[in-house]
Amino acid sequence: MLLKPTNIEERLQRFRSKASPEDLLLSEVRSILQTVEQDHSRIKEELETSSKKNESNALVFDLLDTDKIYHIDHISTICINYRLRFLETTYFKGEVPQEAINKIRELESKHQTTLNGFKVIAPSKSFRLENPDDPLLFAPIGNGYYYLVHKWGNDLHPLRRWLMLPFKSFENLMMLIILTSYLLTLMVPVGLFSKNENSTVEFWMLFFFIFKMVASIVLFYGFALGKNFNTAIWNSRYRKT
Repeated sequence: MLLKPTNIEERLQRFRSKASPEDLLLSEVRSILQTVEQDHSRIKEELETSSKKNESNALVFDLLDTDKIYHIDHISTICINYRLRFLETTYFKGEVPQEAINKIRELESKHQTTLNGFKVIAPSKSFRLENPDDPLLFAPIGNGYYYLVHKWGNDLHPLRRWLMLPFKSFENLMMLIILTSYLLTLMVPVGLFSKNENSTVEFWMLFFFIFKMVASIVLFYGFALGKNFNTAIWNSRYRKT
């Protein structure tokens, strides 16, 4: 006599029916799904209306991953070096991924709290800025410390820090202008302006002229485009800075 193969799905259905009535099970599942949906809606609303006033969340320190805790000094240094902004999520115009929302909900469940005051590190183009490539979502935990909730998107260009170095400060910009002027001066034959090609005086006069030209162009476009240095914009909500 051959034994009938065991159908695991049928056995699972039988066990489920014995353990709890179908109507009760469906009711429990519906309740869980509604709770999850409500939590997701609440978190999305908080991300869209996150207030700068909320500077702390009640998290249990022993349950935190210490590798994800950053002080505002660490954040400002990175933003200044790479010309990034650190602003409330209400200004963020990108799409916050579902994975980030899930991590927020998990964090809230683990710490038995409701998170708020979220901020994001990202390039200026990622924000809706007011007029006068790689987001990191943070939640404040007090005393200038922030907890990294989630990172998404692509990494920054490996040369971004060096490309943004001239915009870090006025001193850096002046060094670039001087270096550019010097190189341009070397490219111009001094003999075009003087019969004595080895004249040091003519060389530095030409350098001074080119320096003024380069500095004028940089200042003109800088003011015209409303640009400012990294130290001034890393936490600014305004576009023309």
